[in-house]
Amino acid sequence: MTEVSTNALFPETFQGTAADIAGQIGLMWELIKAPLIVPLLRAAVYICLAMELMLFIERLYMGIVIVLVKLFMKKPDKRYNWEPMRDDLEIGNEGFPMVLVQIPMFNEKEVYKISIGAACNLSWPADRLVIQVLDDSTDPLIKDLVEKECLRWANKGINIRYQIRENRGGYKAGALKEGLKRDYVKDCEYVVIFDADFRPEPDFLRRAIPFLVHNSEIALVQGRWRFVNANECLLTRMQEMSLDYHFTVEQEVGSSTHAFFGFNGRWNLVNFTGTGGVWRIAAINEAGGWKDRTTVEDMDLAVRASLKGWKFLYLGDLQVKSELPSTFKAFRFQQHRWSCGPANLFRKMVMEIVRNKRVNIWKKFYVIYSFFFVRKIIAHMVTFFFFCVVLPLSLLVPEVEIPTWGAIYIPCIITTLNSVGTPRSIHLLFYWILFENVMAFQRTKATFIGLLEAKRANEWVVTEKLGDALKNKEKTKQTKKPRGSLFGDRILPQELGFAVFLFFCGCYDVLYGKSQYFLYIFLQVITFTIAGFGYIGTIVPS
Repeated sequence: MTEVSTNALFPETFQGTAADIAGQIGLMWELIKAPLIVPLLRAAVYICLAMELMLFIERLYMGIVIVLVKLFMKKPDKRYNWEPMRDDLEIGNEGFPMVLVQIPMFNEKEVYKISIGAACNLSWPADRLVIQVLDDSTDPLIKDLVEKECLRWANKGINIRYQIRENRGGYKAGALKEGLKRDYVKDCEYVVIFDADFRPEPDFLRRAIPFLVHNSEIALVQGRWRFVNANECLLTRMQEMSLDYHFTVEQEVGSSTHAFFGFNGRWNLVNFTGTGGVWRIAAINEAGGWKDRTTVEDMDLAVRASLKGWKFLYLGDLQVKSELPSTFKAFRFQQHRWSCGPANLFRKMVMEIVRNKRVNIWKKFYVIYSFFFVRKIIAHMVTFFFFCVVLPLSLLVPEVEIPTWGAIYIPCIITTLNSVGTPRSIHLLFYWILFENVMAFQRTKATFIGLLEAKRANEWVVTEKLGDALKNKEKTKQTKKPRGSLFGDRILPQELGFAVFLFFCGCYDVLYGKSQYFLYIFLQVITFTIAGFGYIGTIVPS
């Protein structure tokens, strides 16, 4: 009986020598493929196609809205009450509201002078402006430099305050919250936030504040980011393409749908980007103030203020210059925070949104399904799972077919819609697709960490800004980088592992397949390999 059972489980073919192991693995694959692999892979294809259709409908909707907005909608200064701020000889500067400028920073040695100088040069009466430098630096030398820079501007008559804390509790949200508690802030009606690498134009406040002064329902006026180092390397060009779509389409649609469609189910929700925007302090307080429960304190505040009925305005022509992370390490940390944070916020706020009685069911559906689920979760997952896992695996299992419309046509349309924000980089579109697929791996990991609130869910690594550091280092004698740091800083085993997996799938398709997908697969292998060895972005000499 034992012998029969053994033969049933392990056919005679399996009793061969080590030289037959390849054949034995092949036979094992054939045994489990039909009852297990094929149904699972087919289910994965259906799920990915469903997610792709959800993303396609969302992108198509935003594309239609942005065309209608550009063709038929009036400009913001025509839709809302707006009058320029004028100097009045009779009442002096009393006609200007008190404005607080907050500049949070953490060990920003290369760029601290930029933001402080830009804030001090804002065109606003000096006695109606308070500049608050919130320095959480841990390096005493940098703290000393920042404090001296503040004193230098203070000696010129600028009302600038240098604030430090005993600890970094709450990170950026904690610093902003602490800054609003200062006694000298109580007379301020509005607060504008600039990160350490941001450099607003002098007329920034004069263009933004009137919308808040003359429209009491507006809580936030958000400006558009422009990037001073977009041409520094291919990595910054890729980021510019993604962020330009966010500002040109997503932000514009979020700001305009309420005015364009009235109250037909859409929520006037601009995703506050954490900096480059002016808040009404009363709206911040009503929404519950800054909270440090996630790494996207800006989005958290915006959603809570929306639940209170406040409106938001995005001004595409109100531009503020900033710096993109140009090293791959800094970019990966930033993308982890930007992907993990929204997923974690979704986990924590979904029931709060459902139970809210101030917004109707269609607005709840919009913010839960469209704003969070599709844009912040599905968009990352479908890119990674479909194009880096399911499609390559389908080459090994010919019984599972992926329709051409799902593998080629719809992705091409989505990509074309994504490219409208940066026409000058249209020639980089194909490489942008490959690069986004690589980054989708990191973003998907971060999304799961946020949804499950795993160990790194609240990890906060400040995005490294180089400023002129690279230029300065190139002028000095370079030292050889220690070999011990190469593996941790440059070599990424997971990306290299995916390159090996995709290479195997591509070779199998060359030998046995008929789909010609190996052309795409091998290009994706090259991109994963380049990323795995860290040869993306600026390589900073040590």
